[in-house]
Formats: sequence, structure tokens, C-alpha cells
Amino acid sequence: MSPIRVRNRHVEKQETIQDVQVNADFARLGKSAEIPKDAVLDLGKFKKANSRFEEARILQAIANKDIVFLREASDYFYNTSGIYKRLVNYLAGILTYDWMITPYINSEKNNTKVLTEFSKVLQFCDNLNIKSTFAEISHEVIKQGVYYGYRRVSPTRQVIQQLPTQYCRSRFKIDGVDLVEFNVQYFDDQIRDVNQRLAVLKSFPKEFQKGYLGMKNGTLVADPTDKGYWIHLEPGFGVKFNLIGSDVPFFTTVIPAILELDKAQEIYRKKSEQELLKIVIQKMPLTNDGELIFEIDEAADMHSNAVRMLSKAVGVDVLTTFADTEIASLVDKSSAAAAANPLSVVTGSVFTESGVSPNLFATDGNLALEKSVINDESLMFNLLTKYEHWLNYVLDITFNSNPKKLYFKIMMPRLSLYNYKEMAKLYKEMSQFGYSKLLPAIALGQSQSSVLATVHFENDILNLAETMVPVQSSATQSSSSSGSNEKAGRPEKANDEKSEKTLQNKESQG
Repeated sequence: MSPIRVRNRHVEKQETIQDVQVNADFARLGKSAEIPKDAVLDLGKFKKANSRFEEARILQAIANKDIVFLREASDYFYNTSGIYKRLVNYLAGILTYDWMITPYINSEKNNTKVLTEFSKVLQFCDNLNIKSTFAEISHEVIKQGVYYGYRRVSPTRQVIQQLPTQYCRSRFKIDGVDLVEFNVQYFDDQIRDVNQRLAVLKSFPKEFQKGYLGMKNGTLVADPTDKGYWIHLEPGFGVKFNLIGSDVPFFTTVIPAILELDKAQEIYRKKSEQELLKIVIQKMPLTNDGELIFEIDEAADMHSNAVRMLSKAVGVDVLTTFADTEIASLVDKSSAAAAANPLSVVTGSVFTESGVSPNLFATDGNLALEKSVINDESLMFNLLTKYEHWLNYVLDITFNSNPKKLYFKIMMPRLSLYNYKEMAKLYKEMSQFGYSKLLPAIALGQSQSSVLATVHFENDILNLAETMVPVQSSATQSSSSSGSNEKAGRPEKANDEKSEKTLQNKESQG
């Protein structure tokens, strides 16, 4: 047979037609074999669901302070990532948002007058629903980076209506309170239907309506920097809150680590699937001279028979070969122990980046957990101080018209879901030395108005202090009244309440 030349990209080699035919026959032994899939390319459920939020794009937005894109990313990962959602909900819900009003009396005033004004202030704060209102605001601050709103007042209720962040800004402060500006072009941009636009505009306060009419008749000039038509909202009504002076969503720096974890999880899943696969290797025997004992057709038939017999087996492949086979691992044996749980390393990096202890969500120890919670509390106490300052500003413009005689201040104790029990005990101990008797109850979640109303109703109307006699116990009766035969000290516990060690000691004593 005349030789033919098969040209390779790099080298030339001589092959006969007979050799080519043999190679083609050997290919038959690979019939029905699966082609391995690359376990590195195109990984990650987040990338497949929305390619806009890739790691490189997130890092670029963080570096360039692209706040609009980062807010979109924060919303997306809050709705799709369990870790991100738990982080936001944890930090936003860590505070209790309890409060207490204190009247400052600077002159001799009639007690009835003080109580009347005090009742008005309590009702004013109760109508604002401070606890639920600021809990919702904190959630938006952590997720969006900033919260803009407008305080709406009615005779019986107060609400803070959230404003669209992209149409709000704040560049100045008045008495330490942010002065909010609103772009009235919002009504034209977001509400296309004219009738609906007019209906929505009528539901907004007068200053919004006046600003919109000014834009239409030309009396309100557009800002040359962004072509927006901005109006200043009245201080004490327009509100803005952020965390530590930044409008960037707090946990956006965690998103790249979450994307890495997502890719690592898919690699780990594919690796686990590969570990479940089994390969049945049929090695065809050779003569001492290395010649084939079976013909290629015979080997192919044996391969097909094995494939048919194992067709219903899950995760089993068949390999028929004339050569020695060996599976080599690319992982160094010395590092196998470290790679036994690779996801723990990546998962730890997510919480390290967020600054939150992973023990909060999957506790396996208590080292440094308490300190981590304290750090998170101190972060949110900073936001609580801003709430307190804004509320006091509202009280000043509403009630404190004559501060030389009487004015009111609101105080929001530094209470969280993790420290309120301890703080209630401390407040109780302080009350024994003459300090506030209301703080222990407030620390346990009661409002100031409900505490006062309950005390007045129980003591002055129901006379429960006289009709309800405490149960007699060693703590409420003296030794003379209880009889000389009773032993002093705490009564002995029942056997089912005693520890195993106590029962063993009692048995050993006979």
C-alpha cells in the first residue's frame, strides 16, 4: 500500500491506510461514552439569571461609586440571595426603637398644665408609630443606602411617606437636620397618563403641587447641572436618613464574595457528582509479544454487551481498553485535608467581608460572637442617634415654642434584641437608687403612655394594690408568722428538679 501523508498543525507524520483503518476501529470502543463537561466555565446561578451583575461590574461600580447601579444590585441580591437577605434583615432589625418623653420644667407651672401638654406630646409620638416606622426606615437604609420621605400629618395619624430616591437629594443642613430637595419632574417621568398624574398630584402636599405648577409655567428654573426641577421641602417634614454619612448600600462590598461562593458551590456540586460516577474497565489481554488476542470487532462486541448489561445502572460508564489505565489526581495529597470542605473557606470570606459573625446564622461556637454583636449594635446606635435628633427637631417646631418655661425631649435608649434583658435589669437596679421607674418597663417593650395608663387604671380605679395580696412565701412572710418549726432558707426542690449530681450525693449520704 502506498503511504499517505497526514499534515498536523505542528508536525508531519507517516501513516498507512491500514493504520488509519485501525484507528477508526479503535474509536468504536468509545461508542456511547459521555463527553466530559468543563466544570470551570459558565458557573454560577446569579450569572446565568442576570448577566448584568457580574463580579467585575460590581467591583467597578464600587470603585466608581456608581450608586444607582449598586442600589439595583442590592435589590437584586436581596431578592435572590438568602445570605444577603439575612444580613440586611439582621442589621435592620437589631434595634427595638423604644422611646421615652421627658418634660423639662424651667419655671413654676401648674401641674395640670404640665400633664396636659405632656399628654399631647405622648399622643403625638404614639400617632407616629415610632417603633414600626423607624424599623421600616432602617430596612431601607441598609438595603438602599439612604431613605427619603415626607411626614404626612392628619388629626389622628402621622405617617412618613417614602419618596423615590432617584428624584431626591440633600446638599444642606438646618440645625443638624438634612434639607431635602425633590425633583418635581418625577410626575411627568413616571406617570404618563394625564388624568392619573393629576389625581396623584392632588394627593401630594401643597408644596409639591406648587413646585409642579412652577415647572409648567416657567417660574421654577431647571438646575443647569442635571436639568432637574428641584424644590426644597419644609424642614421637619422632608426627611433623609443614611448610615455613617454614606448613601451607598451598606452590604454591596459583600456581593463579590457571594458571587465567588455561588461559583464555588457549583464546582463543589459538579465535583460531588463526579465522585458518584463509577467506571467499569474491561482490559483486553495481549500476548507476550504485545499482539492482540481478540480482533477489534470482537472487542467492540464485548464492549457493547457490557454497555447493554449496565444500561440501567445509575452513574456507571464502561471503558474497554488494551492499555494499562490509571486515574491521576491534580490535587496534592498533602493539601487534600485542607480541601476536604472548600465551601467553608469561601463562606467564611462572605461574612468576613460583611463584618458580621457567621455564628449568628450557623452557630458552632461562641468565641467572639458577643463582641461581634456589640460592634453591630454600635453601628445601628449611630443611626438611632439620627432618629432621636430628628424627632427632637420635630418636637421643637411643634411643641417647644416657649422653652424658657417648659419643653419636651425624646430619648431613645440604646436597646437591642440582644441587650434589652440586661438593660432592663440595670434600669431596675438604678430605680432602687431613685432613678427613673419607667425605664425598666420601656426596656421590656412597653410604651410610656401604656405604662402610665396601666398604673393609673390598676392602682386608682381597680385598687389592685389593696385587693391583690401577694402569695405567702419565704420571701413575703417573717419567721414569726410562718411558725418556728419551719426551716429557714429556700425550700428544697422536688426530685425531678434536682440535678443528677445532687441525687447521687444524696444517695451516697444514705
